[in-house]
Amino acid sequence: MLNRRQFLGAAAGAAALMRNPKAFTAARAKYDLIVKSGRVIDPSLKLDAIRDVAIAGGRIAAIETNIAGDASEVIDARGKLVVPGLIDIHTHAARVKDGPALCLADGVTGFIDAGSQGADHIADTVAVAKSAPQPGRVLINIGRAGILPEGDTMDISRADVAAARDAIARNREIVVGVKARLSNNVAGNNDYEVLRRAQEVASSFNLPVMIHMGQTISPLPRLLALLKPGDIVTHMLAPPPNSIIDDAGHILPEVLAARKRGVWFDVGNGRNGHLRWDIAERVLKAGFLPDTFSTDWSVEGRTSQVIDFPNVMSKFLMLGMRLDQVIGCATVNPARTFQVFRGHGTLKVGVPADVAVLELREGMFEFVDNYENKRTGRQRLFPAGTVLGGKRIAAHS
Repeated sequence: MLNRRQFLGAAAGAAALMRNPKAFTAARAKYDLIVKSGRVIDPSLKLDAIRDVAIAGGRIAAIETNIAGDASEVIDARGKLVVPGLIDIHTHAARVKDGPALCLADGVTGFIDAGSQGADHIADTVAVAKSAPQPGRVLINIGRAGILPEGDTMDISRADVAAARDAIARNREIVVGVKARLSNNVAGNNDYEVLRRAQEVASSFNLPVMIHMGQTISPLPRLLALLKPGDIVTHMLAPPPNSIIDDAGHILPEVLAARKRGVWFDVGNGRNGHLRWDIAERVLKAGFLPDTFSTDWSVEGRTSQVIDFPNVMSKFLMLGMRLDQVIGCATVNPARTFQVFRGHGTLKVGVPADVAVLELREGMFEFVDNYENKRTGRQRLFPAGTVLGGKRIAAHS
């Protein structure tokens, strides 16, 4: 028997639930979000199977078949791929205020702005990275004026070691490396000295250097000799002069030695001079797969060449890489390159719940390299949903 106080309390609670039935669901929900019935592919877990992914408190709570228990929100992923959030280590997303959000809606839950600005204006990209919804970090361009149409370091005085050191010291939380663009129209005959100065800056803070290779004046082996473990070679599929393969299609011994000592090799799709189909085919045929994919993303690239990260990934399906390899190059592998991404790039229980939902469509899809050469592939990945820190992100309008 209820006494009068208990009866009135129960009646009041029932009335409140009648007015707001969602409160009852939320009160007993075991999970904040469940991504239901998708094909979960996580190379870090060696997993490729139909599973549910449950999220609670901003972290992955369970990956199982038919997860029992209520959730405040459910994403129906039937017929879609569910993968760790994509990590793009070469973008220029911090050049514009809305760049990070645009990338996020494409499934990119972590990014690096790779050298958009040098010491003179590094505060601009740092501010965008700080305000980004997802983890974002910046590489400082060794050329103090940043990217210039006439070439960042054609004037070697712009490769200012002291200025770069001071800029990093002021922004140490956000600046996580140094970018050295070395092509003949960027650094000219200064390429070796530009890289040497970039390493001088980086060594002061124990940071990696990313080099933009391809069409350099100096032979690539001479430049690679300056790279240390943890450094990154981007635009690895650039054509000659000074490609990573010789005329016979063999990977240069110095390239193999660099990888062996811990240098990363990254795609860096971009729009001009960085990707040509015949070079990509020869490199992959030689068994030298990329460590990481990246887009070299910019707002201009959204309408040509790059489009979005899933489109760049799709190019390598067309070139013959397996789906799990392609996903690994966009998730678990880039998560190992910078400290900020450690613990990301995976759906392991307990990690931050960053998830990309992708649609793999079958058909006939045209892909274009940086030289207007067109190829047709039978599969293409499209962004279909993003979860960041356990929260569903709105799609592009």
